[in-house]
Amino acid sequence: MKEIKFEKWQGLGNDFIILNDEKATSELAKLMCDRNFGVGADGLFSPVKTDDTDIGWDFYNSDGSIAQMCGNGIRCFAKYAYTHKLVNKNKFSVKTLAGTIIPEILSDGRVRVDMGKPILEAQKIPVNTQTPQDFIIEGFSASAISMGNPHCIIFTEHDSAALAREYGPKIEPHKLFPQKTNVEFVKIKNRARMQLDVYERGCGITLACGTGACAATVAGILKDLLDDTVTVELPGGELTIEYKGENVYMTGPAKKVFEGTYFQK
Repeated sequence: MKEIKFEKWQGLGNDFIILNDEKATSELAKLMCDRNFGVGADGLFSPVKTDDTDIGWDFYNSDGSIAQMCGNGIRCFAKYAYTHKLVNKNKFSVKTLAGTIIPEILSDGRVRVDMGKPILEAQKIPVNTQTPQDFIIEGFSASAISMGNPHCIIFTEHDSAALAREYGPKIEPHKLFPQKTNVEFVKIKNRARMQLDVYERGCGITLACGTGACAATVAGILKDLLDDTVTVELPGGELTIEYKGENVYMTGPAKKVFEGTYFQK
């Protein structure tokens, strides 16, 4: 029986297992993230040493698939790395499959993350359409944007949570998205506030999605529906997203839930 030390963290209810001494793998992700037979989480990651950044991570979705990026996950990872003194400064660089991400631990305990530039080109998202910011999918008018991972954003005046539950499983594997996609249904409340419900690629319905909040904010600004600083209401809480035509910045909480030992046969 192998003993694996871990910590459980959450950002707005989007929850993650962080391994202390063990390397994250696809198989471990499927086992440990299982909410009935494992610890239960939306994803699994472990810190790694890198040559060109302060730190890096290996990150897997709950279904064992590799995740390029995760907004709530990067805040949890940053707070973990800072708390455990894996980095010696409150603003540092993290190597991810989506590129180098810069989180900063703020004095109030929240984490502000420079998420980089949104990707708007169809072939880089990727999405199989010549008009990625305006196309039709499952009868909805949609926008596609990547924040290191693909997002399909749909603005609606109807019940965004019900739409995410019904149409998320249909849109995630849609043929327009060769690498599948996260799916966001968004209700605009005013130019500085919106409500978002998400069906995450590789996870399903979750309480929050940081990259989804970023992508939806960018989409709303490009459509002149939102101002450059937006409060995003998610089922697990609120994020502040800023986009002024260059990089996207996300600010929100990250909290440790518990630590423990997983026994692997």
